[in-house]
Amino acid sequence: MKKLVVLTGAGMSAESGLRTFREMGGLWEEYDIYEVASPKAWQRDRSLVLRFYNERRKQLLEARPNEGHLGLVDLEKDFEVFIITQNIDDLHERAGSSRILHLHGELRKSRSTADPDLIYDIDGWKLEEGDLCEKGSQLRPHVVWFGEAVPAIQEAASIASSADIFVIIGTSMNVYPAAGLINYVPSSSPIFIIDPNEVNLPEHPRIRVIQKSAGEGVRLLKQEIRNA
Repeated sequence: MKKLVVLTGAGMSAESGLRTFREMGGLWEEYDIYEVASPKAWQRDRSLVLRFYNERRKQLLEARPNEGHLGLVDLEKDFEVFIITQNIDDLHERAGSSRILHLHGELRKSRSTADPDLIYDIDGWKLEEGDLCEKGSQLRPHVVWFGEAVPAIQEAASIASSADIFVIIGTSMNVYPAAGLINYVPSSSPIFIIDPNEVNLPEHPRIRVIQKSAGEGVRLLKQEIRNA
């Protein structure tokens, strides 16, 4: 069974009603996104950071997997599908995908500020000041903030390097280190890019751009790779 590796970004979940940072215009209320999603923001005003992620979490609980998420699950009938996602939502999990690696963390989890290995599920949508880990330190969102390292990138590179087919869905390929994963794909493996926007990548015979939304793009992808 061929190995299909899929890198997903914010556009993957847009049809589920989750707003991307780009759609926010880089702002949340009157705050710059960098001012609520960075270690410096956490040090300066943790209650503001917690409120920002609480609102994202509340929105996520009301969202549902879209046709694109479900289409990737369907591809598991014919391919060994591995999903590498930049998204912190759990829509791939709720759709039923089997193998998912979160590069930037998971919104519905928290972790200890004293011990990053202590990770907890969040019951509901609220994480508040005074919510402590078993060592007595404040819990923070289990996400990678701007300026932080991406611990899972080496595992992601290893997965990309074994792809028979590589698919990119809903990401501008401007966010590093995730954008660099395309460089690990074997030279013999075709690459498909699904995005309704213009994609800033050089033309190449093995790169096929499907300029559609995630749902429609995955539907066209399924037809193309199953008939290949």
